[in-house]
Amino acid sequence: MKHLGYLLFLICVFSSCKSDINADLLIINGNVYDGITSKAQNVNIAIKNDKIIYISDNKKSINANKIIDAEGLIISPGFIDTHTHSDRDLNNKETSHNLPFLKQGITTVVVGNDGDSYYPISEYKSLYESQGIGTNVIMLVGHGTIRNKVLGNINKKPTSDELIKMQKLITQEMSSGAFGMSTGLFYSPGSYANTEEIVSLAKIVSNNGGIYDTHLRDESNYNIGLISAIKETIDIGLKANIPVHISHIKCLGRNVWNQSDSIIKLVEFYREKGLNITANQYPYDASATSLKGAVVPRWAESGGKDSLFIRFNDKKNKTRILKETSSNIFRRGGADKLLIVNSKNSDLIGKNLLELSIEFNKPPEEVVYQLIKSENIGVASFNMIEEDITNFMKQSWVFTGSDGNTGHPRKYGSFPKKYSEYVVEKKILDLSEFITNSTSKPAEFFNVNKRGKIKQGYYADIIIFDPLYFKDKADYSNAFTYSEGLIYSIINGELIIDKNNFTGKLKGKVLKK
Repeated sequence: MKHLGYLLFLICVFSSCKSDINADLLIINGNVYDGITSKAQNVNIAIKNDKIIYISDNKKSINANKIIDAEGLIISPGFIDTHTHSDRDLNNKETSHNLPFLKQGITTVVVGNDGDSYYPISEYKSLYESQGIGTNVIMLVGHGTIRNKVLGNINKKPTSDELIKMQKLITQEMSSGAFGMSTGLFYSPGSYANTEEIVSLAKIVSNNGGIYDTHLRDESNYNIGLISAIKETIDIGLKANIPVHISHIKCLGRNVWNQSDSIIKLVEFYREKGLNITANQYPYDASATSLKGAVVPRWAESGGKDSLFIRFNDKKNKTRILKETSSNIFRRGGADKLLIVNSKNSDLIGKNLLELSIEFNKPPEEVVYQLIKSENIGVASFNMIEEDITNFMKQSWVFTGSDGNTGHPRKYGSFPKKYSEYVVEKKILDLSEFITNSTSKPAEFFNVNKRGKIKQGYYADIIIFDPLYFKDKADYSNAFTYSEGLIYSIINGELIIDKNNFTGKLKGKVLKK
């Protein structure tokens, strides 16, 4: 009997006495890319509440309320979009589902980009938690927002007291949950800040465990030049001892085409020296911003829109403004490369600046001021080349960020486009690289706890897509078309996309460092 008992004990340990696992969801039969390893695994994933509780190649001991058979499909951690502007959608109850991003397989978005955040963070955090949001959100505090609070939209250097006020507001926003600070040094009022000001604020962010995210001061040759703007960002990272993230890295305009090699060498050099520097990129050859942001001289904007048009109506200033606007139009590829993608006037959308110049019988630079006087016009400018796009894309430190402006197809298509065009068709990236750079690497950089990987104990942010049909459908003539091929999306353990359809659940969370 004694020996029989021992035998039964061994059998229990090595085989069938293991108790069953009870789960809410069980995913079986799919090709699992976990965000860690380079090859797919055929394992089953059990989810209970908001966590992954078990991963195994044996499904027999798992009891689940719902089983998803993912045969022939790809299972991945949910994508993390590192630059979105989707706070504009999350703030509105009608669009808080964030479907343009959800349908791309995105489960977490970074907001407060380009130096522009909603203030105070505590108020919007409460709004998201009470109203519900479709995706998880990582919040940044915008330098431009803070500068506006203290100085207004004025081209001036802050006094010591004003700088202290800005530092206190940054501290407040970091304490409220910001993961870091973003700057928009190309745009006003961020463009009015010198490097010293940014370093002094970035040090506060660093002391609070945050990161520095930047729209470079120059992505072309508007002012200091692209390479110098990269060097300024590196300088800020070194002096403030802070991780640095370059948003929508690009070589914008013919004057800086083919500079990607020099930028990559520069970044790699400082990464080897220990600076944690990364970037994001959208897979399109057209950038997008406001018409004002693209071509209006920054000095003319100081003081806001009213001040701009006071200067414009002054004969001496007008000559200078129009001359510099014409130069900026050239930098963007020319008037025929500036496409109107967002306007209250639907008759303007789909026309380029050259066509409007002919229609209005005015030079393109004068048409700019006719257009922006009444509203904030959005434009896409076709000013990048494929060699630079793919060169950046191949780097292990470059993630994906949609920069989801209204009117540009990138808001609806960045991740599926990158997969279908650059993984499947052109084979610039392999599938595991694409997934890792969209999941675990951004999670690690932004210091997001237990997300970005399919791993036991991690939050269940998981997507399942069809490798044959996962692709973008939005283009410049119809930018508001959802991507296709995402079969399931699970966020915090809840099924949000079920067999291609949105379930209506708003289960996103405001994430904490």
